[in-house]
Amino acid sequence: MENNKIAVGLDIGTTKIVAMIGRKNEYGKLEVLGIGKAKSLGVKRGVVSNITQTIQSIQQAVEESESVSGQKIENVVVGIAGQHIRSLHHSDYITRSNADEVIDENDIENLVNQVHKLVMLPGEEIIHVLPQEFKVDSQADIKEPIGMYGGRLEANFHVVVGQVSSIRNIGRCVKSAGLDLSDITLEPLASASAVLSQEEKEAGVALIDIGGGTTDLAIFKDGIIRHTAVIPFGGNVITEDIKEGCSIIEKQAELLKIKLVYLVGGLSYHHLTRQLKNEVNTMTEYSNGCTTYQNGSTQTSACMIVPDHTSASRLARRYVHLNLE
Repeated sequence: MENNKIAVGLDIGTTKIVAMIGRKNEYGKLEVLGIGKAKSLGVKRGVVSNITQTIQSIQQAVEESESVSGQKIENVVVGIAGQHIRSLHHSDYITRSNADEVIDENDIENLVNQVHKLVMLPGEEIIHVLPQEFKVDSQADIKEPIGMYGGRLEANFHVVVGQVSSIRNIGRCVKSAGLDLSDITLEPLASASAVLSQEEKEAGVALIDIGGGTTDLAIFKDGIIRHTAVIPFGGNVITEDIKEGCSIIEKQAELLKIKLVYLVGGLSYHHLTRQLKNEVNTMTEYSNGCTTYQNGSTQTSACMIVPDHTSASRLARRYVHLNLE
């Protein structure tokens, strides 16, 4: 097996870091060779907050994936998210020197590179420039202009922007872990490539990925990326609320969330409160605080679970509505 046929993805998340090694088989499908996971201790809401801990977690995940696959990892493509990510729409054009020649990939590249030169806010840089629709001279709504004649090539772009410091911190962690950073990709786009079909993108679809620290959103319509967003809200917020409301440790709060939150849609508030109270009572031998505050905290935590379980979805729904109007 030649190393240049192997691709490695590294997902640096809030709760875990995952390294996956894969390659295309003879049928053109992805064949997963190895997966390595490690608990993420140095990342908060998708942003690196502790360099040393993040490096250790990356090394642990990479070593596990190498052990499973029997492959040596040298280069990785890293997914990026975090509350610093934002997106914007931009239109730009180029005037071709020879309109008698057909438009080729070099013309598209020149137009994309021109957008990359946009001046962003201080401390920001462009991560992705994604073409949406093209316009050649007076003809609009063109998805693929290559091979057409025209003197003026114009396009609408979806531009993804992130903070320079956050991007550099990720690069430093990867390099310090003994790896080379091949590329950075926005995680909602990577998720969309993995799970959405072209038919779904044509019909119109919103991909919502609720993670530990952030909720990722990608909206497609007519086969074109319309909007991306990273909402700084995830499952860890629910865990933290249960922890504070029940006065229990984080590990116990996480177990309660996993066991109870899936019941929210099928339980009334009264039954949810009673179920939560029963679960908290089983933990009193481990946490004195639960016994002292169990009457009030059970009610409080039940209140917290219900809105938190739906808040990420409501925020994502609002993003969808605002960007499809």
